[in-house]
Amino acid sequence: MGKLGGKVAIITGAAQGMGAEHARRFVREGARTIFTDINEAAGAALENELGAQSLFVRHDVSDEGDWQKVIESAEERFGPVSILVNNAGILGPGAKATELALADFTKVCAINQTAVFLGTKHVIPSMIRGGGGSIVNVSSISGIVAIYGTPNVAYAASKFAVRGITKQVAIEFGEHKIRANSVHPGYIRTPMMTAALDDDQIKVASASVPIKSVGEVEDVSNLVVFLASDEARFITGSEYIIDGGLTAL
Repeated sequence: MGKLGGKVAIITGAAQGMGAEHARRFVREGARTIFTDINEAAGAALENELGAQSLFVRHDVSDEGDWQKVIESAEERFGPVSILVNNAGILGPGAKATELALADFTKVCAINQTAVFLGTKHVIPSMIRGGGGSIVNVSSISGIVAIYGTPNVAYAASKFAVRGITKQVAIEFGEHKIRANSVHPGYIRTPMMTAALDDDQIKVASASVPIKSVGEVEDVSNLVVFLASDEARFITGSEYIIDGGLTAL
């Protein structure tokens, strides 16, 4: 049995990129895994790859009704939820505060921040019924420090908020054996990165990291699996930076 044997997990934004790697790892580690996304074609293909221990659900993470349906689907198929990975997120337009439209700010916060609240709100009753659980919120180093030269006030606001939500949930629900931790990746080779940076820019990013490399999605999945597992049973309310030392500079 793997590190997550016997557990039921929900992972959002998991049809591709980092989330898809989390889903693969969770299934390999023994978790019955519900993974969600708005990309139905990619989600169906990944469900076919992962087999009967997985279930794909189309899901707008900013919609409260969709969250209720996801929890219901998870419980009907596999039982009470024991792990939630709030992975879904968008970068949004890179703009300074004076240049950003309110609609763009609101959209980024709805997906990166409000969705974390909604997922937490609706999964906790299921976790309590199951005797506890682990919430892993994927933030960013932009939720730890401001990134000079990369204006994106909406992204920074949303990712700092995820860190705060995580800590508050940890102290409010610890008595129910529910843990909450946040993960803060730096430069990770994902579709989001390759859409935002060309090859030369990725080389520059690699050179700026103390270990002279960008991270891979597997690096982040290793950490997420650990925090979701019973090996991390005494860890809650904490943030974990995975950035090759970038924020140590």
